[in-house]
Amino acid sequence: MAFLSWREEFSVGIDRIDQQHRRLVGFLNDLYEAMQAGKGRETLGKVLGELLLYTKTHFAAEEQLMKTHGFPGYQDHRARHERMTQKVKELSEQFRAGTLASPIQMTNFLKDWLAKHILETDKQYGPFLAARGVK
Repeated sequence: MAFLSWREEFSVGIDRIDQQHRRLVGFLNDLYEAMQAGKGRETLGKVLGELLLYTKTHFAAEEQLMKTHGFPGYQDHRARHERMTQKVKELSEQFRAGTLASPIQMTNFLKDWLAKHILETDKQYGPFLAARGVK
């Protein structure tokens, strides 16, 4: 059973962004499954590294679409991305230093952030970009 299942309400209506969001949900579920198998700590470093790389790509894609089409909330959205990237970097550094409490801390953070960010923040640009022909 997945820790966070993709739900249609997560869709922003832009195929490539929805695919990227599905992959982010997949990172979370990979970590959760590893924890269930007793391999959470081993997997956490790998997942954090992948997450850092993938969020850069994903955030850049979202930001490019918003910037290209003149989304009025672009600056605020970009700032949110920067804060998330910084938080993941901090968690990654804590993990490397041995001060991250547990993989549970990371999975709960990711679940809360991902669901909230998609449902509250990303859903704002979906209709705006769709009205400009972005699919």
